[in-house]
Amino acid sequence: MSKPSSLRILILEDFEEDADLLKINLKRQGVVFEDVVVDNRDDYVTQLSVFKPELVLSDHLLPQFDSTEALKICREKLGDIPFILVTGTVSEEFAVLCLKQGADDYILKSNLARLSSAIYSAINQKEGERKRKEAEDNLKKQNRQLKKINGELDSFVYRVSHNLRAPLTSVLGLIQLSKLNGVSQNEVEKYLSLMEQSVVKLDNTVRGILDYSQNTRKTLEYVAVDLDEIVTESIFNFRYLERFDSIDIQKDIKQDIPFHSDALRLTFIFDNLISNAIRFSKKLTDDPRFIKISAVVDEEKAIFSVEDNGVGIDPEYRNQVFNMFFKTSESGAGLGLYIVKETVDRLKGSIILSSEPDKGTKLTIQIPNHAG
Repeated sequence: MSKPSSLRILILEDFEEDADLLKINLKRQGVVFEDVVVDNRDDYVTQLSVFKPELVLSDHLLPQFDSTEALKICREKLGDIPFILVTGTVSEEFAVLCLKQGADDYILKSNLARLSSAIYSAINQKEGERKRKEAEDNLKKQNRQLKKINGELDSFVYRVSHNLRAPLTSVLGLIQLSKLNGVSQNEVEKYLSLMEQSVVKLDNTVRGILDYSQNTRKTLEYVAVDLDEIVTESIFNFRYLERFDSIDIQKDIKQDIPFHSDALRLTFIFDNLISNAIRFSKKLTDDPRFIKISAVVDEEKAIFSVEDNGVGIDPEYRNQVFNMFFKTSESGAGLGLYIVKETVDRLKGSIILSSEPDKGTKLTIQIPNHAG
């Protein structure tokens, strides 16, 4: 039986002599403790909040209320700390009733010899119950995660097979058309353009699969991160995308102090946000197209955002855009924002989406700084 080095004990007793007798017996039995003695309801409620006891020893009958109400108040204020009834002669029926109502034990004032053993037994029982509840909660959490993973896996296998096969089938068909006799140069160029579109879709899907897999399986590695370097490299990687040259990409990275996070996952986030902003920029518009990337770092966190004046997101889709394989057009694999959300969650961060159709989209992300 484990014994705490010291206990904070709240004694609810209206007779000073009985309270002193309790403390004398506790000391004789080797219990190290701090104590507060109260004899009325108001002081009892106050000390539950101020003293924050680890154990309550309560007489049954007091001038203003009784142990039944005291137990109820204790559970409401401090949850499931040990509550032991210390009283005079009681009937067996009353003792059983007290235990049913949630008291951990009862001790007769005429038999305080087992006071310490009752206290330590109640403490160990509460600790055991806490550990069991913690284990049950963890198990429930794991079951929820498994259900989520299994559901996503079913969807993942089906959609990935479709997203991989469809572009390949398209490319194979176009190759066959290109081999036909009498095909003109203009037709060949048209077929090559269509093949390029299919290959880009295929590349988006494969990249999404790799990002998803690494985010799910790879352990977090906190290292010193240069956000400007990550953003610059991400922009460079998408220079081949259609409409890239017509977009004004602006950076405003304020990082004057060290920022530690998982560099790989930050790359996932910026890659997906920047590529989305490029792909969903307006095709035909007289307004200058822009993407604004900003970041501010302090000792606790980094807040960064990617904002564009692209096609935006319809309000009816805003609650769905972070779902796996959800997409509002044929462009992309439907994994980008899902991976962003999952990655932000892995980093214990938060994400806020604001968007209006035909006006643009802004995603703001907050990530903890692990430099300390």
